[in-house]
Amino acid sequence: MLSQMRALLLLLTGLLLIESAPAQPLSSYVQDTCPDDCFALAENGRVVSIVASRADDPVVLRAIEDLAADLERVTGRRPVVHYDTWPAEPSLVVGSLAHSPLIRELVETGQLAPGEIEGRWEAFLLQVVPDVRGADRLVIAGSDPRGTVFGIYDLSRAMGVSPWYWWADVPVPHRPALYVARTLRRTDYPRVRYRGLFINDEAPALSGWAYEKFGGFNHRFYARVFELILRLKGNFLWPAMWGRSLFEEDSLNIPTAARYGIVIGTSHHEPMLRAHVEWQWHGKGPWDYTKNAATLQAFWREGIRRMKHNEAIVTVGMRGDGDEPMSEETAIELLERIIRDQRRILAEETGRDPSEIPQAWTIYKEVQDYYEKGMRVPEDITIVFTDDNWGNVRLLPPPGSPPRKGGYGMYYHFDYVGAPRSYKWINTVQIERTWEQMRLTYRHGVDRIWVVNVGDIKPMELPLTFFMDMAWDPERFTAADLPRYYERWAAEQFGPRYAAEIATLLATYTKYNARRKPELLDADTYSLHHYREFARVVADYRALAARAQALFSRMPAAYRDAFYQLVAYPVMASANLYEMYHALALNRLYARQRRAATNRMAEKVRRLFARDAELAAYYNHVMGAGRWNHMMDQPRIGYTSWDDPDENIMPEIETIAVPDTALPAVAVEGQPDTWPGPDVPAALPVFDDLTRPVHYLEVFNRGRQPFRFRIQTESPGLAFSATEGEVTEQQRIQVTVDWAQVPPGAAQLVFYVEGPGMRVPVVAPLERIVDRIPPDFEGFVARDGHLAIEAHHFSRQVSAGEARWEVIPNLGRTASAVTPLPVTMRAQAPGADSPRLEYDVLLPAPGRIRVHLYLAPTYNFVNRPGGLRLAVSLDDAPPQLLEVHAADTIPDWRYGRVWMDAVASNVRIVTSEHEITRPGPHTLKLWAVDGGVVVERIVIDTGGLRPSYLGPPESPFVRNRRTHWPPEPEAGSAYPARDTR
Repeated sequence: MLSQMRALLLLLTGLLLIESAPAQPLSSYVQDTCPDDCFALAENGRVVSIVASRADDPVVLRAIEDLAADLERVTGRRPVVHYDTWPAEPSLVVGSLAHSPLIRELVETGQLAPGEIEGRWEAFLLQVVPDVRGADRLVIAGSDPRGTVFGIYDLSRAMGVSPWYWWADVPVPHRPALYVARTLRRTDYPRVRYRGLFINDEAPALSGWAYEKFGGFNHRFYARVFELILRLKGNFLWPAMWGRSLFEEDSLNIPTAARYGIVIGTSHHEPMLRAHVEWQWHGKGPWDYTKNAATLQAFWREGIRRMKHNEAIVTVGMRGDGDEPMSEETAIELLERIIRDQRRILAEETGRDPSEIPQAWTIYKEVQDYYEKGMRVPEDITIVFTDDNWGNVRLLPPPGSPPRKGGYGMYYHFDYVGAPRSYKWINTVQIERTWEQMRLTYRHGVDRIWVVNVGDIKPMELPLTFFMDMAWDPERFTAADLPRYYERWAAEQFGPRYAAEIATLLATYTKYNARRKPELLDADTYSLHHYREFARVVADYRALAARAQALFSRMPAAYRDAFYQLVAYPVMASANLYEMYHALALNRLYARQRRAATNRMAEKVRRLFARDAELAAYYNHVMGAGRWNHMMDQPRIGYTSWDDPDENIMPEIETIAVPDTALPAVAVEGQPDTWPGPDVPAALPVFDDLTRPVHYLEVFNRGRQPFRFRIQTESPGLAFSATEGEVTEQQRIQVTVDWAQVPPGAAQLVFYVEGPGMRVPVVAPLERIVDRIPPDFEGFVARDGHLAIEAHHFSRQVSAGEARWEVIPNLGRTASAVTPLPVTMRAQAPGADSPRLEYDVLLPAPGRIRVHLYLAPTYNFVNRPGGLRLAVSLDDAPPQLLEVHAADTIPDWRYGRVWMDAVASNVRIVTSEHEITRPGPHTLKLWAVDGGVVVERIVIDTGGLRPSYLGPPESPFVRNRRTHWPPEPEAGSAYPARDTR
């Protein structure tokens, strides 16, 4: 294994180029030069000192030490920290409005106006204040202690210290000179009150690493977690809970949380600040309130008692033991009694009114039944809604709901253990989907708690940063901003030099991985035969991996570890997985066809399975000299149910006995059969005169001895990449049509493949399209029995007042998506001048067509039979109203088969039928009805659509009877650039 890792290291690094480190992120209020009047944080070998008061909150005093360390990381010089005194030289003054006498002095003397931060939750102000006690000062003032901390980390991030400097080995660029403009006045505050993460499903990866590096989930481990949360401008944690207790495994865990200012909670099924495992350790009798109430009350009472005055959000309610329903029936009266008793315990143990103690009731899975059947909790308890564990919000308060003192929260997932398949290994999150769902959440009034399940923390660095950035200010990003977010994030980790290229890698691999979680991927996911689908997706991932590997070789040495874990590994390991399953699919196909290449393809599967282990071994053992050992221990190959196997399992391959003779045969693109064999003729896919495709056939051997073949034809217009040759295993022959030589009216061309004892006729079907395109037509043209359009390639948009469609770049499995705005709009009646998208299309013949809309797998969050709605029409026909969730039965709303299929494939497909009375140009219209619907593709079956996972590639767009790139949407849309195909 060591020799394999060394070989892999050489493969990855190649000839490394020594380059200077990148300078700074793409945009920052901290600059390296001073073009005008500036305040110097560092220059001429000196760094500004820090001024604070020991009377300030301990949370602030601890963060000041981080600020001093960050200045040293950036400049190479550690600043002096002055407490309760004003140095004569310019300095950096840090403090909270309520606790720092220094900040109060500046306010009382009129030198600092707290203005918009005063009285706000966790707000901060950065401002240069001239001539304070004889020197200029850069002031970081917080409305409260955590606001001050966020101001500190805001400055650190602007100086170039990534929140991931420790957790992902992101280097801190050396910047000997640092300046801010003297006119600087920067204020900010969070729009969501509690913003945090849930460490969950943390074995074997995070647990193996934590025990090796820290001896367990102790205060030294959690100090690193707390710092990361704060640097991401979060304030809240649900701690690791798989057989673990933050409260009991280390007595210093809770004091450490208090020192960092982190609000502690427990997960949705751990009431009263008691970890789930603690009942196994200390509980007596059943976890059943009807039979064991007194014991449970004593157990819960201890959870509240030991928190003392530390800041927490108390989970209330009760579920069954181990993430199970509490009972077979929805026992509303029982749960209401439980919550009343829990609030009585809160009052007795704290001496406070329970209405003043933050509490949360999470309506997760079956608990939603209680809510839907009318159960309500006191107004001061935060009702935390959830997604479906796959990033699709399950339920939201209706727009305009009356405000609640406790407000609403959202529990979201980037990691999950459960049906239809656990996904824990690698990042599969599109930030565009997170943006779309969390914007929906925020616009429905959910702004008290946002918490996301991040599994092992790594490798969720990118989506976690985005989630926390969005939780700080959900309105910060528009759809058009999303492509730029990748570049800004890449620049923050690696500097601007490679940011654009890294952004492309990040946006693309997350799209590919979101198509289907790696744990759900198998040899049957993509079609081997139709539209070259499996070969295309593998080729795309292979090209992406080559780009990542090439960029790794150019990356400065200091950045290689960070680049490998944040970019190269997820790309290369995922691409390798695709290669392996493609080879497995070919191995099984070849075995059925008795090809001599069967065993070679089986060996390729073995080789790629071993490469998966090598890539993970580099991550675990070589990168950073084993700094992140165990982080890639999570199995991802060999699932047979929802639960993960104990280790990766080599896929079952097939080998055959190959006879020692020559046995020629032929296979053609698009067909699983081989010839000689079936009575039906071998037929290639359709050739048309518009796109002029290239198709292929394969001449292959079922034996060991080589043979010669030749191709003969009397049909003019056929061209071949080879017309004769020798075959040992197999040879692919490309076939094209020269339309200038095709006889008028010919419907097909025929050729023959000959070999020893074999003469196979092959048909090349023809479709003439160009002559039936009107000269003035501009739009998409059906061919080969179908027409496919990416939803954002509409011909026109018609808005109706505020209601319109918006493009979300990169969202979805193939290109970009569209969704109606505003997300909280009242239902639109389709027709007349209501909001719609129009697509100009050319259809080949009269008859019945089926229009398939590929939608994001949005949940029925309106909780209405039939769910969300949109409408489709053709030309001037009345719109057909489509119910997105019409196929769902009540069990399907609760994780049934329809839901499983939707989340596994990351798509819902709804269908309408239309009658075409004439061939030629038509206009397909997509009508907005409800907000929250996300449309990714439109596929029209004109009589020849074949099954595939993603659907056929986009159809040709025609202008002046020639194919062009798809059109740009109308001016003002959010779509920034053409997709390339």
